[in-house]
Amino acid sequence: MSLYAKRGVSAQKEEVHAATQHLDQGLFPKAFCKVYPDLLGGDADWVNVMHADGAGTKSILAYLYWKETGDISVWKGIAQDAIVMNLDDLLCVGIHDNIVFNSTIDRNKLLIPGEVLEQVISGSQELFDTLADFGVNIAYLGGETADVGDVVRTVAVNGTMSVRWPKSKIVTNENIAAGDVIVGLASYGQSVYESSYNSGIGSNGLTSARHDVLSKYYAEHFPMTYEPTLSDDVVYIGKHRMTDIVMDEGHNVGQLLLSPTRTYAPVLKKLLTENFDQIHGLVHCSGGGQTKCMKFVPEGVRVVKDNLFATPYIFELIQQCSGADMREMMQVFNMGCRLEIYCSEANAATMIDTAKAFGIDAQIIGRVEASDKKMLTIEHAGETIIFE
Repeated sequence: MSLYAKRGVSAQKEEVHAATQHLDQGLFPKAFCKVYPDLLGGDADWVNVMHADGAGTKSILAYLYWKETGDISVWKGIAQDAIVMNLDDLLCVGIHDNIVFNSTIDRNKLLIPGEVLEQVISGSQELFDTLADFGVNIAYLGGETADVGDVVRTVAVNGTMSVRWPKSKIVTNENIAAGDVIVGLASYGQSVYESSYNSGIGSNGLTSARHDVLSKYYAEHFPMTYEPTLSDDVVYIGKHRMTDIVMDEGHNVGQLLLSPTRTYAPVLKKLLTENFDQIHGLVHCSGGGQTKCMKFVPEGVRVVKDNLFATPYIFELIQQCSGADMREMMQVFNMGCRLEIYCSEANAATMIDTAKAFGIDAQIIGRVEASDKKMLTIEHAGETIIFE
């Protein structure tokens, strides 16, 4: 049993998928988000999409960093995490404008004061203002802030996005086919619209990252940050404090773990506006990491990823601390590549050049081949890993 499973977390969310398997899968079952008829407007040429997600347990890391350093601005990054985990899923069905957002914040008022809420809320609006500069317009329509200390140990920051969109401009992933290449967009570095270096961590796998990298100091001083029934041998088993300097003199552990989830909205706004017909499919490598594509590619194909980016430092650090094998790392983390564009090889250069113009590294990371059964082969760092 993996450390991830022992902590009560599932990278593949098997039980969730089993519970929802009989629900309506929408108009396009392979699309990255569920797409429904235009129930709001009643127009057969339009569709409705509503999506909910959040920052997950990354808010616990923000709590620890804030308490240890006094830097309350870290909560603005959590606001970005909650928004981007919604927005970049919507991008993968082709949606890039005229979106409405509603936030949901559940807090333990005894630990999370009003000034933290102010940082989350103002951080949300600041991100929306930045995105508007790139033609991605999101209206912030309020939300719910609940004091539920008996339910939430610290704070949970989530949100919902909704949109009406032309049916003809939806990316359904149905056009992914043998012969396509996969253009990967890096999750790390510093884009032209980011103010500092991004480690690439995103908002998935933070339960593992937190407990594997950080030391018992946090279990002893911040017992509200973990489930008390967990075995001691899986709780804060690392060697680091949040303030330990790693990678280079300008970054500590906390900063790398808390890098706000990068959005690809400016890049995809341009590509979806100017090159929509060249895009056969889009996958956001969030929960499930590099195996996420298996849920959205059609049957009868084999996905081969044999040219992924070199593993960014943050994932090397997590793997060194946890001892996890490469198979588990690929299932839990994005490993440096959080967006996949499926297209013909002839159009790959357009995708790559567009991303690089925004300061985001991009390259062909793999391809799609015909196969008797759907499968994924990853070749990375001298290992070959097969998922079926």
